[in-house]
Amino acid sequence: MNPTDLPLPPLRRAAVLVLLGALALGGTAGCSPAADSAPRTEQARKSPPAGAPTATSTATDVGWVQLMTPMNQQAVKLLALAAERAAEPRVRDFAGRLRTGQEAELVRLRALLTRMGLPGADVHAGHDMPGMVTVRDLEAARGAEGPAFDRLVLVQLRDHLRQSAQVSRSEITSGGRADARELAAALVTARETSLAELERLPGAVRALG
Repeated sequence: MNPTDLPLPPLRRAAVLVLLGALALGGTAGCSPAADSAPRTEQARKSPPAGAPTATSTATDVGWVQLMTPMNQQAVKLLALAAERAAEPRVRDFAGRLRTGQEAELVRLRALLTRMGLPGADVHAGHDMPGMVTVRDLEAARGAEGPAFDRLVLVQLRDHLRQSAQVSRSEITSGGRADARELAAALVTARETSLAELERLPGAVRALG
């Protein structure tokens, strides 16, 4: 039996299924919770709100949307800093445009959460997720200046874009909902374009190795 066809299990298992898909694509993934506080998926088992489209959500769909939403939320915080403080004008411009794009994605991700009957709360709060901009990352960025700030931002954004693309590819291949797979495909395309541009930015070669 395909694990993505199982009835929706706890959210942590759903997230693991998505991340295992990313591992199969060569990424590194894991979730090290500070406290195991992820809620159960009772809401995901309930019927959708009146007027909402009906569709069967697999564990992969649930894990993907509940991971991608906070990944974008955290990335937007770093992008806001970079758009204001990057030493290199091209990095500032890139960060501003990427922030706008990821905020637009967040609107679609939150709408998908609503259609799936899932809570909007971050179920990965306090977890160490690959590609997630953490509180420590943001603190380090606020404490850096000039070229050092730019290097930190470029590395963090590269990791975020790569990992979120890998996880989204897993949704495309294993997800059950057409609307989720469509959004995942749009995210992958956007990340591939952004990664190509990021790698051409001034200082990228030195920062990314």
